Amino acid sequence: MSIRKKVLFLCTGNSCRSQMAEAIVNARFNNEWEAFSAGTQPTGYVHPKAIAVLYEIGIAHEGVSKSTNQFRGIDFDLVVTVCDDAAENCPIWLGKGKRVHMGFPDPAKAEGSEEEILAAFRAVRDDMLEKIPGLLAGI
Repeated sequence: MSIRKKVLFLCTGNSCRSQMAEAIVNARFNNEWEAFSAGTQPTGYVHPKAIAVLYEIGIAHEGVSKSTNQFRGIDFDLVVTVCDDAAENCPIWLGKGKRVHMGFPDPAKAEGSEEEILAAFRAVRDDMLEKIPGLLAGI
């Protein structure tokens, strides 16, 4: 039995982007990776639209918004900040693990009709589906 590598996805609220990244890795790459997510200021919930767009691609995610404090002292192989560098301050991880930034816009800040907001969530999800496999393959 092989030991899976651990990846931690970080953002501020841990309600959308880091949750989607965690769910994608645990659903699609769970033979090699175990994913976790956390935020520096957790919202206390996972955004319903994040859960909905994951469900559209066959991923049933029942995440919990978590604080980075829960993961202090745990060694990760990879720590990924997923906040949008231009618009937000990314959290700093002081623990072990290769640190990488892979920014995505915050879909929770999308405005417009219900369909336009869902489109923003889908765009982030699809961007993650495209970028995360290459990131994991490089570790």
